Amino acid sequence: MWAFVAFETLVFTAYFSVYLFCRAQNPQLYLRSQAELGLTTGVINTVVLLTSSWSVARCVHAARAGRYSTAMAGAAATIGLGLVFLALKVFEWVRQIQAGNTVASTDFFSHYYFLTSIHCVHLLIGFVAMGVVMYQLYSPARRSQKIVETAATYWHTVDVLWVLIFALLYIVR
Repeated sequence: MWAFVAFETLVFTAYFSVYLFCRAQNPQLYLRSQAELGLTTGVINTVVLLTSSWSVARCVHAARAGRYSTAMAGAAATIGLGLVFLALKVFEWVRQIQAGNTVASTDFFSHYYFLTSIHCVHLLIGFVAMGVVMYQLYSPARRSQKIVETAATYWHTVDVLWVLIFALLYIVR
């Protein structure tokens, strides 16, 4: 998992570098386009995803202590919060498209849709990982702390990537 996290970090560093290079070429366009995003929605999404990091950490802690029903609740909460994040992101995409801000509108929106979409793909993979955690926690014969911690590491990586995407797309002026 740590090799995968390192690889993902390198890949996203390349994506972020391309974004920053393009932004430097046309800063006014990026500022105008960035102003079209709803900062409140971005902040809410960030809080939701950071809360999901807390719930997955709670899951790990409970599993270590042998409190498997609490661990299951933490995993379920993590999935639920991820679904809230995804629903808010889809709502935001629909709102942007209705406003005429499509993937082809500007370079900023091309980057916006690419970065947020690739993040959501990683989130979907996280749902599968958390589903595996719930499945294996359900039965004493399948319980594996290694699986719980590996899935949690992946989930935290997805959350960290979102914080960076949020900062680049919504905050950095």
